[in-house]
Amino acid sequence: MTRRPATDTALARALAYAARGWPVFPCCPGRKDPDTPHGFKDATTDPDAITAWWTALPARNVAIATGAPGPDVLDVDVRPGGSGYHALSRLRGAGLLQPPLAAVATPSGGLHLYYLGTSQPSGRLPAQHLDYKATGGYVLAPPSAVGGKPYRPLPPPPARGDRTAAPWLDWSAITSLLTPAQPSIRNVRAPGHADTGRLAAWVAQLPEGNRNAGLFWAACRAAEAGHPAALDTLADAARACGLGEREIARTITSARRSAGRELQVLPRRADRAGPRSEPDPEAVI
Repeated sequence: MTRRPATDTALARALAYAARGWPVFPCCPGRKDPDTPHGFKDATTDPDAITAWWTALPARNVAIATGAPGPDVLDVDVRPGGSGYHALSRLRGAGLLQPPLAAVATPSGGLHLYYLGTSQPSGRLPAQHLDYKATGGYVLAPPSAVGGKPYRPLPPPPARGDRTAAPWLDWSAITSLLTPAQPSIRNVRAPGHADTGRLAAWVAQLPEGNRNAGLFWAACRAAEAGHPAALDTLADAARACGLGEREIARTITSARRSAGRELQVLPRRADRAGPRSEPDPEAVI
């Protein structure tokens, strides 16, 4: 068995993170569970305590407590039902994602993007497959591993001469972009056969920024009422207001799941778009 170099041991990495001002603590070997009595609350930058932890059990994983003085971390998940890479691309396009301080590939194929620590609370966007690790949170860091798969540091992004601001995330701005406020809906009842046309007309005139949320709401009502044909009509209306095939298919599928129905109807032509490949993790930073 090949031994890790001394500079790549859990103890060496933990001391290096602490030297950067990031509090660390041990997690159980091969797992994400804290191996201290009070979890992330036991995190420290004290080299003596850190040395004692990993000298006693060198195989422990290394965890970093997030939120100032530690880093804030954007956790991009990859799960069987989807990934956070599409949301990540939207954030970049909107100018809400600066190059991070560091980037780590996670065992699932996702990413941890490290930013300056703030006092913002941690948050989650499950539908977008994004977690925000800040105050009250923690992440495993290299050379930790879960299920035999390691957390791997990625090469730093190219230096940008035009970057003057420190790299930090505005979580409230991110949530506003990815989960816009529920559109105001008046005089629209849960659809019966006679209501499909009215719902479709409402979806067709939705303004940009409310289109996904509006289609989701309308599709949920149709699915709950058990009118699968209405989903095709709503999909056509969504095309008319400017939504793309992938967004339509994704939104209606989510609405069907949310409504708890196993309807076997998808938007017409949505299957022509073909499978979507996930971006290369190193290309999204």
